[in-house]
Amino acid sequence: MGISPDEPEYFLPRLLTLGHQVQELVMAARARGTDMSAVDHESAADTIYAIDAAVDPVLTEACRRWSAQVPIVLVAEGLHDEKGVEGAQRFGGDGPGVRIIVDPIDGTRGLMYDKRSAWFLAGVAPDRGPGTSLRDIVAAVQVEIPTSKQAFADTLWAVRGRGARCDRRHVLPREGSQRVEPQAVLLRPSQADNILHGFATVSDFFPGTKALAAELAEKIAEACVGPADVNRATLFADQYISTGGQLYELMMGHDRFIADLRPLFYAMQGRSAGLCVHPYDCAAVLIAQEAGVEVTNGLGGALDGPLDTTTGLSWAGFANKALRQRIEPVMVATLRAWLAAAEKGAGQQGDRRAT
Repeated sequence: MGISPDEPEYFLPRLLTLGHQVQELVMAARARGTDMSAVDHESAADTIYAIDAAVDPVLTEACRRWSAQVPIVLVAEGLHDEKGVEGAQRFGGDGPGVRIIVDPIDGTRGLMYDKRSAWFLAGVAPDRGPGTSLRDIVAAVQVEIPTSKQAFADTLWAVRGRGARCDRRHVLPREGSQRVEPQAVLLRPSQADNILHGFATVSDFFPGTKALAAELAEKIAEACVGPADVNRATLFADQYISTGGQLYELMMGHDRFIADLRPLFYAMQGRSAGLCVHPYDCAAVLIAQEAGVEVTNGLGGALDGPLDTTTGLSWAGFANKALRQRIEPVMVATLRAWLAAAEKGAGQQGDRRAT
């Protein structure tokens, strides 16, 4: 008997199992001494490292099995559809089905140097064709891929409208030791109404947008905390190179505000779209939303985008409504002023060329 695409309960345990398979695969590869930083190839979205490529067969084999019940379009890096378009592959026949968007290792750069956890991210949505978007996702999972010294790792999941859940699992069992049962973990974003003495970050991972990110961060800090006092540490930043990891920090109450606005910053500089967040990086954003995190497109609107691996996205996350109300007005006003100035400058430059 087939599965209705509107039944997230079918896919939730399967995506969780898949996430733990990827977690185990990466941990085993690291234990064998695999070079985590070896480059496999460059995709349209990002650099693909050897450890990224190693998990692709796990994803495709799972979708082949599941497609016996319902047609599936898998969206992930390194795949190609029947027309040769990068980023998607169909499994099963035609008819009503689902789209599953996956980032199997979000945060490869931190993990490959054993600095910080990466994350398996996945979301499932009824297949509405190429127009299927992040807001169509009905269930999502997020599985931590830990560093070598970690004995525990977190697993998060959500079904739309039913809240988010998390548990902490022992990932380094010793031979002969008693099995440690997963322990429930409370997801509780910060309830603070200001960023004072908290973590608030405008992402500036790579060269190209650092100046604008820093200037915006300073404007937000001055509006929320007051003039900078270089003798006191009243506000902190955390550049976690993983969208899933950043959302996790918001859900756990560690961070109060995070924004990754690289597409907007590129546009202000008249540059083509560069390295930035894509929808597959946001595959599990539903979990943060169900946990109470306010997530936007950076300009005050809802975060959305087609389920693909190439569309550039800007996003902002606020731990609660009060923080959003405090930060968003100054952030949006600043961004819109910069965008307008950039557009005016481009127009004036075009006028000069015409004359």
